[in-house]
Amino acid sequence: MSLDEALAEIDARIRPAVTIERVPLRQASGRVLAADLVANVTHPAHDNAAMDGYAVHHADLSPSEPTTLPVTARVAAGHPLDRPLPPGEVARIFTGGVMPEGADTVIMQEDVTDLGDGRVTLPAGVTRGRHVRTAGGDFRTGATILAAGRRLRAPDVALAASAGHAYVPVFERVRVGVFSTGDEVFEPGTDLPPGGLYDGNRYGMMALVEAMGAEVTDLGHLPDDPDRITRALDDAADAHHLLLTSGGVSVGGEDHVRDVVAALGSLHFWKLAIKPGKPTALGLIRETAFAGLPGNPVSALVTCLLVVRPVVQRLAGLPVTIPRRYAVPAGFSHTKSGNRREFLRGWIEDTPDGPVVRVFHSQDSAMIRSMGAAAGLVDVPAERATVAPGEPVAYLPFSELLS
Repeated sequence: MSLDEALAEIDARIRPAVTIERVPLRQASGRVLAADLVANVTHPAHDNAAMDGYAVHHADLSPSEPTTLPVTARVAAGHPLDRPLPPGEVARIFTGGVMPEGADTVIMQEDVTDLGDGRVTLPAGVTRGRHVRTAGGDFRTGATILAAGRRLRAPDVALAASAGHAYVPVFERVRVGVFSTGDEVFEPGTDLPPGGLYDGNRYGMMALVEAMGAEVTDLGHLPDDPDRITRALDDAADAHHLLLTSGGVSVGGEDHVRDVVAALGSLHFWKLAIKPGKPTALGLIRETAFAGLPGNPVSALVTCLLVVRPVVQRLAGLPVTIPRRYAVPAGFSHTKSGNRREFLRGWIEDTPDGPVVRVFHSQDSAMIRSMGAAAGLVDVPAERATVAPGEPVAYLPFSELLS
């Protein structure tokens, strides 16, 4: 199955699985807004000064020569003047201060001459409304300020607070349980026997899924034992929206995960026409989504970014988004060994002739160092056989995949 067909399957088969909860703003960053958020207040609530200076009646100013007027009031932010400002008078005002009734213009202090006797001289030719923020210029009560389905960022949280919200409705986090499999896999920090390797996949997958906004449960490591795998997946299904495994989905004699999932539920697809990541499976264990990723570390991380990301999006109530690709000249040559769509680990490098994308010297899917060196993926279509230096390629930054 092509990656595009797999994404269409995800969009068609995976449904939002999370409920709605109200959380305080301090817990809202990274959460998905479950309903449109409307403003409880108007912002700014009043006309206010955008600069430190002097609030005046524009009609008192001359268009051609300076004007000298008395300063009869002082207005600081949070301390509005309790009376109108009469014509012929000036109020000293500070940034954020509410414009006195009658005043319509602010002249910043650098342009004003203080005569030292309670009067100031104001310049000629000042525009009406200068340095005044108009009430409601940002938003008004009842206006939609944030749309449902948005993943909240720090500026969104600030906006919600400014609009008077202490709590916001969000979808609960997608609960993801993560296993690794394989008799050769051992926990980091333990003694490594001959033939063993440390479990980088599980930790890498958990970090990626957490970066996608999910709540992750570390379900540990499973041996190549179909009965143990069956019990573990069956026990974990009801407590999670998604179960994620690495290893055990290929065609080896000890690859049991795929058969276990098929027996417990159903498989939507198995095997993708991509490199790395061919043995990738998606299915259901009862009502819980399942994604089985390859055992090679690069394959596991790449398919987590390409396949698990849209699954998490759908479960979280988000639309599946296609991450942006950038056309960049290749700073490498490459010949494909088959007709699969390839994703090469690479990064952008500046040269005297402009930026180019470089790729790691080894694209072996067991070489985890290549993922650490890379900042993104070069997407080489299935029908493209070669890449020559200088030819444009589609570069997919990791930042786009995790935005």
